[in-house]
Amino acid sequence: MKLLMVAIPNHHFFQWVNQLKHSDYEVYWFDITDGGPKSSKIEWVTQIKGWKLKWNFPFRTQVKKKLPKLYSKIQKVNETDVTNAFKKALEQIQPDLVHCFEMKLSGLPILPVMSQNKIPLIYSSWGSDVFYYKQHGVNPKKVNTFIKRIDLLISDCKRDVDIIQSLGYRSPFYVLPGNGGLAINTEHIKKTNQRKNIIFKGYQYDVGEAIQIVKALEIVAVNLLKNMTIHCYSADVEVIDYIKQSDVFKLLDYTIYPRHQRLDNKKLLKIMGSSVLHLGNNLSDGMPNALLEAMAMGAFPIQSNPGGATEEVINDGVNGFLIHNPLDFRAIATLIEQALQDEILRVKAQEYNINFINKNYKRSILQPTIVQLYQKLKNN
Repeated sequence: MKLLMVAIPNHHFFQWVNQLKHSDYEVYWFDITDGGPKSSKIEWVTQIKGWKLKWNFPFRTQVKKKLPKLYSKIQKVNETDVTNAFKKALEQIQPDLVHCFEMKLSGLPILPVMSQNKIPLIYSSWGSDVFYYKQHGVNPKKVNTFIKRIDLLISDCKRDVDIIQSLGYRSPFYVLPGNGGLAINTEHIKKTNQRKNIIFKGYQYDVGEAIQIVKALEIVAVNLLKNMTIHCYSADVEVIDYIKQSDVFKLLDYTIYPRHQRLDNKKLLKIMGSSVLHLGNNLSDGMPNALLEAMAMGAFPIQSNPGGATEEVINDGVNGFLIHNPLDFRAIATLIEQALQDEILRVKAQEYNINFINKNYKRSILQPTIVQLYQKLKNN
C-alpha cells in the first residue's frame, strides 16, 4: 500500500513516520514547505523535495538577504504553486491514502486537489491547529469544507475531537500523541531528592507565554532556587533578552537553549530526568509532547490548560498543577513555590506519571495501532 504524507519538516512528524518503518507500506513524504535538504531522520522514506524553485539562480541567497523586495518580485514567477506541485506528485505516485499533518500548513493547501478525488484522507490535528484556528486567521468556510473531506481524524487530545465533531465531523477518529508515542531511557530518570534542575519551554512567539514563567521565577523565594540550575529550551528572542536583562536571573544559575538552535531530544529528556519541575505556559496548544516527555522523565509538571486539553492528563494537585490563567505570573509563582516545598507530593506524582505514560503513551505499545489504522481505513 502506498501512503503519501504531507507535512512540514518536523521532529514529531519524523517520529510518527518512523513507526511505519518496518511495515509493508511504501511511504512518500511531500514536504509542503520544500525547506532544506532531505532529512536523514527518515532516509527510508521517498522524500519529495526541490519542487518549489523553477530556477535556483546564481547568488539567489545573497539577493534574498540584501534585496528582499526584488527577491519577492522574482519569486512570484520563479516559485511553483504548491497546489500544482502536489497534484503532480499525486498523479505520479497514485497513493492509496493521503495523510496530512496540521490543517493550516498542510491540509488547506492540498484541499483544492483532494476535493477533486476520492482518495481516503487522514488528518492529524496538532497543537493550536483546531483550538485557535480563528485567531490564526483561517477562514471558517474553508475549515468546514476541509472537515467534510476528511475520512479519518487523528488528534493529540480529546478536546480537538469534540471541537471538530461540533463542526459536523462524523467519521472515525483516534486520540494518539502527535509523535507516535514515547521511547524513554529509564537510566536518566533520577529520584526526587536527586533532582537539581528546573526546566521550562521558552516559546513566546504567537501563542507562547514563557515570559510569564520568567516573571514568576523572579518573585519565587530565592532560597528555593539557590541550589537549582534553570534550563530554558526552545527560547524565543524576547525570552532570551528578558532573562539576560533580569537582575534576579543574574543571581541564579541558568542555561538558555535558543529556539533556532534545536536542542537534541535525547539531551532534553536527560535534563528532564534530573529536573524537579517542568513548566509550560501558552495561550493555545493541543497535548504538548514536551509535557508528556517531562511526565515520563519524572519532572513535576506545571502546565497551562487551554480549552481543557492538559487536564486530560493532569489531575490538578495530584500529579501536577494546572495554570488556569497563563497571564497571571503571580499565580504561577505560587504554584512553583508549592511544588518545590512539597516533596511528598512530587514523589507521588513522579511514580504516578511514569506509570501513566508507560500505560498510555509508550511507543512500542502504540505502534501496532498506528500501523493498522491505515489498513483499516483502506479496507473500509
